[in-house]
Amino acid sequence: MWDEAQPTDHGANVAVIFGGGVGRRMNNRGKPKQFLELHQKPIIIHTLEQFEFHDQIDHIAIACVEPWIGHLKRLIRRYEISKVRWIVSGGETGQASIYNALQAVESDLGDVNPTVLIHDAVRPVIPASTISANIESVWEKGSGVTVAEARETILIEDADGSIRDVTERSVTRVAKAPQSFRLSDILAVHRQALAEGITDAIDSCSLMLRYGHRVWAIRGTHDNIKITTPEDFYVFRALADLSESSQILGLQ
Repeated sequence: MWDEAQPTDHGANVAVIFGGGVGRRMNNRGKPKQFLELHQKPIIIHTLEQFEFHDQIDHIAIACVEPWIGHLKRLIRRYEISKVRWIVSGGETGQASIYNALQAVESDLGDVNPTVLIHDAVRPVIPASTISANIESVWEKGSGVTVAEARETILIEDADGSIRDVTERSVTRVAKAPQSFRLSDILAVHRQALAEGITDAIDSCSLMLRYGHRVWAIRGTHDNIKITTPEDFYVFRALADLSESSQILGLQ
């Protein structure tokens, strides 16, 4: 646990931000993609601010590339992100990074069994309404996974390049984030997966479904993008510039 911890709250809502990878597809010569800057601010800070400024989020846990933890702490102080309670080392996979962060939350708030909102460090465009909807869904149904409607038809391709199936677009969704659960539920499926030797699950939703949990969809927005390529970064820049212009013109 990071030294600058805050007091425990009953019924806490915790954002679990995982950024344990280096983002080789960004061609950024060694700097992890979450530390690339837009408007003199790192992507991870853009992301953290969405949860910092949301009045229903009590704490933030971060899984970070280990050599960059010191840099992250300096950024958190510089940008006055006060809700960060835990910073842990990322793992070899996204699954491992999330598990490391969840264990840190459990060590402190396990008795409270908080709602955890699992979110990518490089997904900085997240509406406050989506965060609220995730929290409400967990309280009412036990889970909430952010999705967006598929805009194009999804095809299933076999290894030899042939098309196996065409999905029905009206029921097809694109996975977004956060993916939100009760801490005890998501930790239990992580531990089941590890016991079976599963270490690189697609996401938290897939783990919950694998072990028999019902998962509920939260309708999100298409601009809730994950920055994994240079093209994604340019889209993020355009969205940020549009938001800034709207504020200047009094449209927000």
